[in-house]
Amino acid sequence: MKSFEILDKGFLRPVSIMGDDLTVVKAARVSTGGGIKGPEKDKKLIDYLMRNRHETPFEHVVFTFHIKCPIFVARQWFRHRIASYNEKSGRYSEMKYEFYLPEKMRVPHPKDKQMSVPNDGSVDEEKAKEMIRKVYEHAYSTYKELLEMGLARELARIVLPMALYTEFYWTVNMRSLMNFLSLRADSHAQWEIQQYAIAIAKVFKECCPWSYEAFLKYSYKGDLLK
Repeated sequence: MKSFEILDKGFLRPVSIMGDDLTVVKAARVSTGGGIKGPEKDKKLIDYLMRNRHETPFEHVVFTFHIKCPIFVARQWFRHRIASYNEKSGRYSEMKYEFYLPEKMRVPHPKDKQMSVPNDGSVDEEKAKEMIRKVYEHAYSTYKELLEMGLARELARIVLPMALYTEFYWTVNMRSLMNFLSLRADSHAQWEIQQYAIAIAKVFKECCPWSYEAFLKYSYKGDLLK
């Protein structure tokens, strides 16, 4: 399964996928003692399930991803609570100098507080990048100095900005993954997490094309995948 390089230093790597479209079909038909009936009928069943919001059969397909993203993206991600997470610990390991630096600056949307838009020329992008870069350098040098002084890693890390990269494993069933995509593969979501959501959608589509098609048709609430 393909891995995706995202942002300047991040990635999304599928680790394992348990199940596929036929898993959904078999989970749904177990209630009537049925099973696989052929592509035409099985695809129609998935369509029916999605259209009528009979969503528990989709929970039997499970994805595990290895993700590297800035901490501020991870904190948005972790709000999706019907999933399992294991994150890199700054208590047990020394953090590397890896900070997200936006390639392009954005400014607030003139009407929608949830959105941002490309810089309209009102922000000096090179000056903004240099200011951000200096903060990263100062914060990380302070972090290293605190460690060298003998301070515990769990305290030294508190000076590091939210743009620091973290890594985590995310295990999620298809039903919860679809909810994630509806909210994060959407123009109202922050641009950075949108990029991860779009990559996740590509994995979903490759693994479960019937379910993905039905999801877009009947359940998807976002606006970036259509």
